[in-house]
Amino acid sequence: MSIRKRVSRVAVAGTLSALLLIPAAASATDGPCYAPPSKPKVISHVKYSGMQSILYCYGPITIRPGQNTIDTVASHLIPSVPGWITRFDPDLIYADKTKGTKGVPSVDVLHLHHAVWAGMSESDPRWAAGEEKTVVQLPRGFGWRSEPSQAPYLQHMIHNLFPTTEHVYLTWRIDFIPDTSPDAATIRRVKAKWLDVASTPNGLPIFDAIRGAGSGGRYNFPEQATTTAQRNQVGSYQYTAQSDMTLVSVAGHLHPGGLDTTLKVRRGSVTKTLFTSSAHYWEPAGAVSWDVAMGLSSAAWRVNVKRGDVLSVSAGYDVSKASWYDVMGIMPIAVAEGSTPGAPDPFTTPLPQTQVLTHGHLPENNNHGGGTVPHATNPSTLANGTPSAGTTLGISDFIYALGDFSNTGVSQRPPTVPQGQTFTFRNNDYNAAMGKTYTFHTITACANPCNKETGIAYPRANGAVEFDSGNLGFGAGTAQRQSWTIPSNLNTGTYSYFCRVHPYMRGAFRVVAG
Repeated sequence: MSIRKRVSRVAVAGTLSALLLIPAAASATDGPCYAPPSKPKVISHVKYSGMQSILYCYGPITIRPGQNTIDTVASHLIPSVPGWITRFDPDLIYADKTKGTKGVPSVDVLHLHHAVWAGMSESDPRWAAGEEKTVVQLPRGFGWRSEPSQAPYLQHMIHNLFPTTEHVYLTWRIDFIPDTSPDAATIRRVKAKWLDVASTPNGLPIFDAIRGAGSGGRYNFPEQATTTAQRNQVGSYQYTAQSDMTLVSVAGHLHPGGLDTTLKVRRGSVTKTLFTSSAHYWEPAGAVSWDVAMGLSSAAWRVNVKRGDVLSVSAGYDVSKASWYDVMGIMPIAVAEGSTPGAPDPFTTPLPQTQVLTHGHLPENNNHGGGTVPHATNPSTLANGTPSAGTTLGISDFIYALGDFSNTGVSQRPPTVPQGQTFTFRNNDYNAAMGKTYTFHTITACANPCNKETGIAYPRANGAVEFDSGNLGFGAGTAQRQSWTIPSNLNTGTYSYFCRVHPYMRGAFRVVAG
C-alpha cells in the first residue's frame, strides 16, 4: 500500500479554496492520488503567514464485496517539519477519478463509515470523520502541535454496500503553519478530549436507539438508558478536568436518525449546557439518512472550566418512525491548558450557542431512495413458500435462500412457518478464512412491502414488529454468531426484512395459523 502527499504554499491574501494544490518536487510519483472536489459552501480558512495547504492520500485500499470491517494501520502521514495544524478536511475518493461524483463515491454505494486519525497521546493531532465529513477549522490562535516523530495511526471502516470490489483512497487536507512562520509563535496548543456516549463490551462506541424508547419520539442516551441492555452500552461519556482549561472547538458525530449531541458541565450540584451540535438534514424525509451536516461551534466560542468540573455528552435520536441500530454519539473537544482571559465561566455567564455548518449539501448524497420500482415484488400478495419450521436457510452470494425479492419462481415465495414455530438464518457469506474481507449480513424488520428503490433513506428499520439479527459473523461490531432464529411469538402475517449492511437485499417470511 502506498502513501502519498501533495503540498502547496498558500499566500496570505486571496481565497484559499480557489488555489490549486501544486505538487512539490518530492511528490512526482503521486500517481492516482488527486485532490477531491472542494465541498460546497465549505467553511472559510483561517489564514496565517507562510501557511501550507497539504493533501494526504492513504491507499489505494481494496474494498471487497460487501466489506464493512474495521482496520487499523500506521499511516506516518504528517508534515516533515515541526509546526501547527489548524484545519482538517476529510474525504473518500475512488482510485479511478472517472467514477462516482468527480471521483467521490455515492453514499448508498460506498461510504466512509468512520475514520479516526490519532497519535499515541491526546496531545498528538487527533481527528475523526464519519459520513457527514465535518471540516474542523480551529479558531485563530489555536492549533494541534505537529512533530515529525509523532507517527499517527489511522483506524478506518469503509462500507461497501454492493457485491463489487472497489479501490479507494482516504484523503485529508490540512492547513499547516511551520515553525519558521512568523505567526507560529502566536499559536496556542490544543489537545483532544474524546467523549463517547456508548461503549459495548467489545469496546465499540455504539448503541441501539429503538423505536418507541425515550419519550415524545426522542431517545436521549445515556440519560434514558433504563434497561440492563441499554445501560450495558453506556460508555466514557464523562470526563473530570484535571486542571483549569479552555474549551475552544467542538462538533458532534451521529448516525442517521440522530438529532443532536449536547456537551454539559457539572460543578458541584449545578449543571450547565455548554454546546449543542445539531444535525442539519437536507434529506427530504427528515432525520433518516447520511445527507446531513453537523453544527460546529463558532469561532467566538470559548469556555473556561475549572479543575474538578465534570464534562459530559449525550446524544438524541428520532425514534418516532424507525429504530436505529449500532449508532453513535461522539463529541471530540479541542482543549487548551489553562484559563483564557475574557473567556466566560459557564456558571456565571450565558454561552453563545451559534453553530456553523462546515459545508453544504454534498452531491454524493443525492440518491435518497424510496421511489417506485416497476414490477416490484409485494410479498403480501405471494403464495406461501416452502414450509420451513425447524430448518436453516442460508444467506449466500448476497441472496436470502428463500423469500428473496431478487429471485424468481418458488424461491421468491416467502418461507412459511406455523405460529409459535421458528426457522433459522445462517450467513454463509461469512468466512473467517478470508481474514478481514469477510461479509456480514442482518435480518432487520422493515415495513411491508419494503420493495421501493434503495437509497440512503430507504429502507429503514420500521417494521410493524421489531426484530433485528445483529451483524451475523464474528469480530468487532458483530453479534458474535453466524446464525439467527426468528422470534417464536410472532402473530400470523407476512414479515418483510432487509440487510442493514447491504440494503438492496430484501426478503420476507410468513407466519400462518398452526
